[in-house]
Amino acid sequence: LVRRWMVSEPELKSGRDIWKSSEKMSANELSDRANLSRLFVQREKFRYANWPMLAANHEKSVFYQLDLADAAREFSGGNLDLPDVLHSETPLMKQIHNRMFRARVLQLEGKPYEGEQQEAFSLLREGLIGSVSGEKQSPYLNVYRDQIVWGRSPVRIDLAGGWTDTPPYCMYAGGNVVNVAIELNGQPPLQVYVKPSKEYKIILRSIDLGAMEVVSTWDELRDYKKIGSPFSIPKAALSLAGFIPEFSATHHSSLEDLLKSFGCGLEVTLLAAIPAGSGLGTSSILAATVLGAISDFCGLAWDKSKIGYRTLILEQLLTTGGGWQDQYGGVLHGLKLLQTGEGFNQNPSVRWLPEYLFTDPQYQACHLLYYTGITRTAKNILAEIVQGMFLNSTTHLRLLSEMKTHALDMFDAIQCGNFEMYGKLIAKTWEQKKALDSGTNPPAVEELIAQIKEYALGYKLPGAGGGGYLYIVAKDPEAALLIRKQLTASPRNPNARFVEMGLSDKGLQISRS
Repeated sequence: LVRRWMVSEPELKSGRDIWKSSEKMSANELSDRANLSRLFVQREKFRYANWPMLAANHEKSVFYQLDLADAAREFSGGNLDLPDVLHSETPLMKQIHNRMFRARVLQLEGKPYEGEQQEAFSLLREGLIGSVSGEKQSPYLNVYRDQIVWGRSPVRIDLAGGWTDTPPYCMYAGGNVVNVAIELNGQPPLQVYVKPSKEYKIILRSIDLGAMEVVSTWDELRDYKKIGSPFSIPKAALSLAGFIPEFSATHHSSLEDLLKSFGCGLEVTLLAAIPAGSGLGTSSILAATVLGAISDFCGLAWDKSKIGYRTLILEQLLTTGGGWQDQYGGVLHGLKLLQTGEGFNQNPSVRWLPEYLFTDPQYQACHLLYYTGITRTAKNILAEIVQGMFLNSTTHLRLLSEMKTHALDMFDAIQCGNFEMYGKLIAKTWEQKKALDSGTNPPAVEELIAQIKEYALGYKLPGAGGGGYLYIVAKDPEAALLIRKQLTASPRNPNARFVEMGLSDKGLQISRS
């Protein structure tokens, strides 16, 4: 009936005549007689013609939901023109995909691409910072002039789900992470002291680095983007607290004028009793500790949830990027599953886990933490993997989805008190991380692992990997002793050593003198 409505009766008759007179062929005969080379060329020609139209019609097509890494290879191989830069009113995530796609095509063609790539990261940064830019701060002196505010935090070991907390993945898929807050050698290793200063300046000190800097102007305070600077974190934290005009609810002519209105200068002292590049979330948790101490000193009343989220923003200010699990892993005590949904507001819900597998005498000795003496910073690793997220890389998204599910499996194993399964899932976490980034397991680390693997249920390098600490789950206390003996007798690095780890039952603590 539809066909009759669409065509005339003569056309129907002509079609029936053609059908009757046509040669009938089976599928095999059709395949044998078809010119497959010509069909392939036609198919390729049609495909190259369709790609630009699919990109141009992005408002009604699925172009920016495709595997853009694969699409970039098609554009580069077909010499196709880059899609135009999207208008600023286009949804932000689509703009980010567009910029990273353009960067990837240029990279494949051997052309300068860094500008487009940085623009993608800048858009992400602006989106996250924009979520708090409207919340201007009014810091005021909230302590006596002879008081010191003292903040201290544990570090964290990520047990499962690492990387699913990282923007942009967590913003369109949510993240699941299981981690544990730990103290080292019986102490929270990250500490911050804030006290009033008689000078109307900001004095920054680092005990572990033996460094000091005096900040007298807004420009000096805004200078927090220097990678490797000992004071990038406190400068960015003070900026977020309202000590620069961009985040301040009040108006002043200079930093000195603001500090006079505040009532004094500030002296901020840092102590990170842990090597850089440790993999235990040091920089993120130190940033959260600084924010917590400054919040108390300045009467900002940020709770742990706000401190964790503002740490995410702080890392965007520093251009180092990163996710939310490090700071929440240390700010919040104990063993827990952290989960977020999609969107820019990445404020995780917490499901606390029983600590039996860490505190019971038959298992406590089986958790070993060994400093390898090898360090590796996470920024370059982050850039590589985040690029895959921006490009909807099938490989990356599949692995991240598996990691999310794996975190729930880890949650169940800990809930059930199944130590053997826990250890095996730690081993699986390590395999997943290596699949996501092959550089996470350099030869020196692999050689070290080969010495102890027969005595362990599982092991992993916390954080992005590549160096820092090695977390080992021994099969039993006797195996743990053998591992200690083996690595102590033949260290592969002059700085390598065991560090005693213990569960933190407090997380971030803020107190006053």
